[in-house]
Amino acid sequence: MRFTFLHAADLHLGSPFKGLSLRDENLAARLAGASREAFTDLIDRALEEPIAFAIFAGDIFDGDWRDASIALFFNRQIARLAKAGIPIFLLKGNHDADSVVTRSLVLPDLARQFPTRRPGSFELPDLRVVLHGRGFADRVESENLARAYPAPKPGWFNIGVLHSSLDGRPGHAAYAPCTLDDLRAKNYDYWALGHVHAHEVAAQDPWVVFPGNLQGRSIRETGPKGAVLVDVEDGRAAPPRRLIVDRARFAEITLDAAAHDDAASLLRAVEAQARVEVALAEGRLLALRIRIGGASPLHGQLAADPARWRDEIEAAAQRAHEDIALERFILETAPPPAIPRLDSDFDFAALLDECFADSSLREAALAALAAVEAKTPAPAPRLSDELDALLREARDLALARAERGGAAS
Repeated sequence: MRFTFLHAADLHLGSPFKGLSLRDENLAARLAGASREAFTDLIDRALEEPIAFAIFAGDIFDGDWRDASIALFFNRQIARLAKAGIPIFLLKGNHDADSVVTRSLVLPDLARQFPTRRPGSFELPDLRVVLHGRGFADRVESENLARAYPAPKPGWFNIGVLHSSLDGRPGHAAYAPCTLDDLRAKNYDYWALGHVHAHEVAAQDPWVVFPGNLQGRSIRETGPKGAVLVDVEDGRAAPPRRLIVDRARFAEITLDAAAHDDAASLLRAVEAQARVEVALAEGRLLALRIRIGGASPLHGQLAADPARWRDEIEAAAQRAHEDIALERFILETAPPPAIPRLDSDFDFAALLDECFADSSLREAALAALAAVEAKTPAPAPRLSDELDALLREARDLALARAERGGAAS
């Protein structure tokens, strides 16, 4: 017998994009709709395959719904699978645990949800497939849930569905922790995991797979995103096939200003690197972070008017392609080693260094940033987390403008 199933996780429907403050309303609106478009495409592709059943291994939603539209959208899409006679298996993760999503969702007849107080199993007799899983009752789950999963059904294809960080993954809380040995001990044929947003095949015997999330939501989530398709023949799973469905990509460009003699050369380098990222994005909307560093004679120009150079950098990137949004411009340049003084008796740079080392100045700066954060709508980045970078920028700006003024006089 041969069949194919879909394994997806971490849809995070309703999640805002993090760290973005886009000035182009059209680009912002397109980015906001990327997650829903990715999920719609996932269902389209699953129906084209076609698949025998679908697994969603946690964090379907990003938390309790602010309005019903998110739940209705999800229900409409999985109803398309149910209408085609495709069973759907849902498991709650930390973002949509019983204690988080407090409203009920009436699911299509072919959609089944794993229990959250103990492991449960669902059988597909025609395929001789059994799925075992337990969802999250609470957002924080520190117990090793896998240990309590039932023994495999002999002669059937056994799938374990689990929302877990395994033995830990960078950037992810240690929820439902377990080891690969814990999973192997169950003698299942495939482990459909969720929680980790990067695609990863953690093991091959049996297959232990994180499909990754459907759509990157911040600069921390770069590269292709989607789900996996698993082909099973005569009770054995082939290597999972990635199904890429994301509608927008995040990427970062880092340039060394020291390699450029003038601003025009630097801007050409930005455009060239942006073209590389555009090609990798394959026609998708691209949210680009551009970081420029290095000791360079251009430092004075850049630091004296960072707002102007942000515009110049964004324009250079958009010459590569119109569908580029500047997620953030980070200026980390420094002056060349020998910094001319304004006169022989006064070292303005040393004075600035002394001022910025003063603890009272840091305290005043933190208070000012806290006041700004209190008036900024979520999900804006925390300015106080970047105090050192902001102080360096202020120092460089003051020095650059002083030197420019001194040269003019």
